[in-house]
Amino acid sequence: MSPVARSAGRYADVDPDSFGRPAKRSRPRTKDRPDFTGAQTGRVITIDRGRYRCQLLDAGTMVTATKARRLGRKGVIVGDIARIVGDTSGDEGTLARIVEVEPRTTVLRRTADDTDPSERPIVANADQLMVVTALADPPPRPGMIDRILVAAYDADVAPILCLTKADLAAPDDIVAQYTPLGLPVVVTDPDRALDEVDELLSGHVTVLVGHSGVGKSTLINRLVPGADRSTGAVNEVTGRGRHTSTSAIALRLPSGDGWVIDTPGVRSFGLSHVTPASVLEAFTDLADIAEACPRGCRHTSDEPECALDDAVARGDLTPERLESFRRIVGALVEQSPADSH
Repeated sequence: MSPVARSAGRYADVDPDSFGRPAKRSRPRTKDRPDFTGAQTGRVITIDRGRYRCQLLDAGTMVTATKARRLGRKGVIVGDIARIVGDTSGDEGTLARIVEVEPRTTVLRRTADDTDPSERPIVANADQLMVVTALADPPPRPGMIDRILVAAYDADVAPILCLTKADLAAPDDIVAQYTPLGLPVVVTDPDRALDEVDELLSGHVTVLVGHSGVGKSTLINRLVPGADRSTGAVNEVTGRGRHTSTSAIALRLPSGDGWVIDTPGVRSFGLSHVTPASVLEAFTDLADIAEACPRGCRHTSDEPECALDDAVARGDLTPERLESFRRIVGALVEQSPADSH
């Protein structure tokens, strides 16, 4: 008998339809979500090369964690309230894992410049933003202040203006310029007590933002003794500060009632994520005046009947204030003309 005949005889009683595909070695998918009811809850304090330093809200223990892959590249930022599993003892060499992030109440964002479409989330869950600017060395930059204020209002975060280095220059002009906005303005110098600042920060999560060299890290070190944030001098040639803080970090106030979040100094603050129509909301002193503008007015310098120009002519608005507003609106209108009305 030939080999072919022998093979046919061996399988003559076998039904070919009984053969299915080989079973997969992986576990079958399920719609049941993992149960993290036993997870610890903690605040993300800082992030360094894929490691997330978190402080447990109940025990106060500091733990180091990785991030679950499904949370995505920007799924966890400083200030997030995260659910953490694994080894949460905080012992040296231990590693926990962030598996969920609680819904954020606020997210402060910026872009590299006004043409960059990529948003950069800076901090989550802050309810206040303190714009820190020096009165001298380096000199104040109202344009930068205005941009940060716009980002604060866009994120629904209450702004505060903090003027440092009052021992080097008088604050009167800047205070007068921003008083119409109705936001708190505090003035500090190395010898002045920080009672007013402490009162504003108590009970809040406050993110500090400012360009390099304005004394932001120095202020943090005074507010939180032992924070040891690096400080640096201003370049005498460029008038710009050197980046000393390289990552955002959340610090609990000594009173235990409130947090401050120090962020790296910025040299630009892009607003491509903000629509031109929303910029006016940050300039509350201009908003009332702009109600007299004709419908569809973009409030840019080429608008023939803008009520803001009339206010300058009457002396109700300073040219500098209007110019600062139009610098921002003009850049955004140029970037997205369809959204300008």
